This record gives sequence, C-alpha cells and structure tokens, in this order.
Amino acid sequence: MHAGNGTSSLDQAAREFTAARPRLFGIAYRMLGSAVEAEDIVQEAWLRWQNADRTDIREPAAFLTTITTRLAINFAQSARVRREAYIGPWLPEPIDTSTDPYVGAEKKEALELAVLFLLERLNPTERAAYILREAFDYPYKQVATMLETSEANCRQLVSRARKHLADEHRQPVSQADHRRLMEAFVSAAQTGNLSQLEELLANDVVSYADGGGVRGASKIPVVGRDHVSKYLAAFAPRFWPDTSIRWVEANSQPAVLVLHGENPVALLSIETSDKGIDRLMWVLNPTKLSHYMASLNN
Repeated sequence: MHAGNGTSSLDQAAREFTAARPRLFGIAYRMLGSAVEAEDIVQEAWLRWQNADRTDIREPAAFLTTITTRLAINFAQSARVRREAYIGPWLPEPIDTSTDPYVGAEKKEALELAVLFLLERLNPTERAAYILREAFDYPYKQVATMLETSEANCRQLVSRARKHLADEHRQPVSQADHRRLMEAFVSAAQTGNLSQLEELLANDVVSYADGGGVRGASKIPVVGRDHVSKYLAAFAPRFWPDTSIRWVEANSQPAVLVLHGENPVALLSIETSDKGIDRLMWVLNPTKLSHYMASLNN
C-alpha cells in the first residue's frame, strides 16, 4: 500500500508525528518564547504532514523538523511587528519544566528565560540556526538544508548568535548559588531592605516587568543597582502584603510564583553571575501567568 493512501497510512503518520512532537514543540517554543504560539505551529505542522505526499519521505522526523522550523521563522517575522506594539517590556512566556525538563531537547540549551529573551533580539534565521545546532545537536549540513542556505552561512549564523549571547550573558553561578541568591533576594524584596538589595544586585542589573499593559508594571526596564534597589524598596509595601510565595520551576530554573490567595500575581525569575543578580524578570501579564498555572496543574 502506498504511504499516501488509506487509514493505516494515516495511523502510521500519526505515530510518526507523535514520536516527533516533543521535539517539534521544543524547537517552536525556543523560536517564539511562547508555549501557545508553539502549540499553534505544531498543529499547523500536523496538518501539513497529513496532507503531504509521504510516499518518498524516508525520515519523517527530519521532514517534520524542517516544516516546523520554517513555520516558526515565518511566524517570528510577523511576531516581531506585534511585539513592537506590545506595552512595556516583552518577556518569554514561562513554562513548567519540572515534568519535562528538556521540552524535547537532549539538553537544556536555549531554554532559560534570560537566554530566550536574548535570542529574541536575533533575526529569526539566526535564532533557528542556533537552536537547531546548540539545543538539538543537528549537524551543520542538516541545519543548512532545513534553512535552505549553505553550510558556510549556517556556521556564520550560529557563530553570530553565540557571540551575541556571550556579549550579553555572563557565566552563570551554580544552581545552589542561584537558589541561595534568589532566596536572599525574595526576603530582602519583601521587607524592602535597601542595603540587602544593594548587596545582592550586580552594578548593571536590569529589572524587566512584563505586564502586557494590564497591570501597573513599569513600562520601561529599570537599570542599575541604585535605581533597581530603590524601586523595589518603594514597591514593597504595595506589592507584597497579603501575598504568599511558592517555589516552582520555570524553564529549568528555580522561580518564585507570587500568589494572592489562589490567584497568581507574578512569576519571578533571575539571571545570576559572580557579580550578583544581573537580570530580574517579573512576568505579571495575566495571560502568560494563567498559561503557566495550567501547565503547572496538569
């Protein structure tokens, strides 16, 4: 029977797709920084796979990865325009990785919120080349085929992406130190303890609050130890009373979920180095929080 005909071939197609699905989601999520958009891309890839002539496709997983990557590149190009109209800083939508730590990858590469945030500044093709090579270990030759470019250009794209990340992203501290810094930070932030905050923050720290225009979040990033610590101290009496915190995992790192009763108010993630806390990322956008809560409760 030809692969393109009959129910059994569709069953086979569904099995092949199901096997590839975690990886397809992992690629699309890293490309777009949004689980919801990644799900849309994966769904579109499934429709295309159903309608493809599968007779001559020898490697379904490679074919599906190529479709997904190209769909994500196209989507990222239009997403850039939408994000320019976004109110305040845009942060990636966090996902709970405690149950699936790799989100379809062999390693946690390009999964941390801070890295996804930096990848967003690359053009979509550079981003795709970096993700396929660094997170999924595809050989350059295969990445070049998927991106319809030369192998030499592909190496250049990955090298540019690596350089951009290295320029913006210091060497992180160990997981234990990261957790310790975060615990100390939450304690100092809750009490608005200025001197403790100053001790924990790197000199060039940046605090980003993604409220999506819905909450009273700062619409511009707050920059520098002095400004950030004063801002947090002033913010403390309005923000922390009547809240509880829950330690969670987001994008393979410890994060703090701030709750008002059962309702999420914020998800806080930090980026750390030997200089202290380099970036504070506050996700306050209710839509992103509700998606995260749904992933947490599954």
